[in-house]
Amino acid sequence: MMLVGAGVGVCVCWIDGMWMVAVLCSFVVSLLLLRRYRSVGRVGWCSSIISRALVCCGVYLLWTVVSRYLVSLRASWKMSSVIHPDRDARIQASIGTIHYGCEDGRFEYPQGMAFDHHRGLLFVVDCGNHRVQVFCSDDGSFVSKFGEYGIQPGQFQNPFDIAIDHDHDRIFVTDNGNNRVQVWSLSEQSFLSCVGQYGSGDLEFFYPYDIAIDKHHHRLIIADSFNHRLVLLSSIDLSFLFCVGKHGKQPGEFRSPSSIAIDHDRHRIIVTDTGNNRVQVLSLIDGSFLFEFGQQGQPCQFDYPRGLCVANQGRIIVADHSNVRLQSFTHEGHHISSFDCVIEYPSAVAFDKHRGLIAFSAGHRVRVIGANQWLVDTKITWRPDRHRYAPSWMKQAVLTMTMIRSLVDESAMSMIPNELLFEIFSFL
Repeated sequence: MMLVGAGVGVCVCWIDGMWMVAVLCSFVVSLLLLRRYRSVGRVGWCSSIISRALVCCGVYLLWTVVSRYLVSLRASWKMSSVIHPDRDARIQASIGTIHYGCEDGRFEYPQGMAFDHHRGLLFVVDCGNHRVQVFCSDDGSFVSKFGEYGIQPGQFQNPFDIAIDHDHDRIFVTDNGNNRVQVWSLSEQSFLSCVGQYGSGDLEFFYPYDIAIDKHHHRLIIADSFNHRLVLLSSIDLSFLFCVGKHGKQPGEFRSPSSIAIDHDRHRIIVTDTGNNRVQVLSLIDGSFLFEFGQQGQPCQFDYPRGLCVANQGRIIVADHSNVRLQSFTHEGHHISSFDCVIEYPSAVAFDKHRGLIAFSAGHRVRVIGANQWLVDTKITWRPDRHRYAPSWMKQAVLTMTMIRSLVDESAMSMIPNELLFEIFSFL
């Protein structure tokens, strides 16, 4: 019994990282027990077996209490030496709680996100609750939700990512468990259509994870994760165009790609090749391989990279899931800096280019990093009174200019952010 108790104590402490103390204590206890048993004759052994059993139980209980107390002290010391996300001044807003929930504003493993910078909203895919929730970008307050569990059109099974098509007032959602992509109205948040089914054919998917919109070529790019490929569809009629990649570890091959971002300025597709612990960069024209960066390890490397996005100046932000951090890289793949998520494993990341906000999902929460609070030069001066409380004529003028400049993507006017237009009109 004594040896069993000591063995359990060793296991408990081994799990909590105190195996040296456990082994030493068990060794001392074993020596004392052996010495005691050798000094007792047959009669003494038989007559005192009950008392020895009680002593063994008492020592075992004492050992368990002491070991757990030491483990708790170690954990408290470790947590006190880091900055908890709730106390991190760089976090502008926190949505959700540490525990999962199904109420409005709570999540069960949120995944992909997308900023609607026209309306100042943040769309979050609430994977475990089979829905999409919408929040205010400024303070994280709940706005609306859509979707429910099921296999019918307009229902989800573990949706994974979302992309917003402002030009055609649409939302695309990867319905992971149903192996399809759904299309919703952006303004009315109502179901429009869907495409896809289980398989590996042209319009078939096996757990589609991420989705991105190539606005220059009117295409959708989908990370068909368990088929280890990228699928390109027409964003106009959702017809199949072509596939990129196959299972493998060579350049241009994938092992469970999980996230896609498009660098329109440099005409590139950026993919987290999760199973290979790297990021691959492909041509936006034909999907041909350009270069890759990263491998498994620390520091400046990856361990199960998940989500990614492209920020200002083409910087690449990666949710380095199992290394519990966000990492930023130049458009050439050179490391810039890291953001420590402490105890929360990040799954997805999104960037609001107009406000300079960075959002990431981790656990059952979504965090929003304030502009210029981690990466410099991400902030464009944003004054809420310039757009929220602007007169109606100013809002209409900016809206008209936005519609006009969206028709010509390459014009100089298309590069002017709405914030600057409000600033200019405010002086008229």
